[in-house]
Amino acid sequence: MKSALWARQLHQEEDGLATAEYGIVMLAAVGFAGLLVAVLSSGTARGLLTGIIERALSF
Repeated sequence: MKSALWARQLHQEEDGLATAEYGIVMLAAVGFAGLLVAVLSSGTARGLLTGIIERALSF
């Protein structure tokens, strides 16, 4: 009986953790996507990607 009470208390202490973890992961994903857009929209990165695609299609 004592272990059931302990398990219930442990579960109650963790309420909301999944939502917080989900929020942190989503925030990190949005930040990474923003960084990726900024890098890929630069002229240098665009030139490198264009060169790679042109070389791949020329085979």
